[in-house]
Amino acid sequence: MVFLGFGKYARTDKIYALEPIRGDERGGGRRTLVWVDGIVEPIVAARTERTILHEMGQDAAVGSRLLDDALAFAERIAEDAEKGRVDLGDLGRRARKLLEASAKPAEDEQLF
Repeated sequence: MVFLGFGKYARTDKIYALEPIRGDERGGGRRTLVWVDGIVEPIVAARTERTILHEMGQDAAVGSRLLDDALAFAERIAEDAEKGRVDLGDLGRRARKLLEASAKPAEDEQLF
């Protein structure tokens, strides 16, 4: 079973297609259309296709969780800017968290 968000789950062996939602239809918990065998209409998932693929064990097809987080962050900035309510303190914290996640760990010094 893979979690699709908002209490929705699907069997991984029944998922046969993932389609990212683009444009004005995306947002507010709408990230991916999940096509499941036996269900006529796709399920609207609140998670990105990369996250769903990762949970399905398809790591080779997955880009990066960091990229997903960065895209979600950019989307939030765009939505908040359109509404005229940008919280710079919150955006700064989120940006710092993304930057810290992208930093490479310090390499161990070799003693010999």
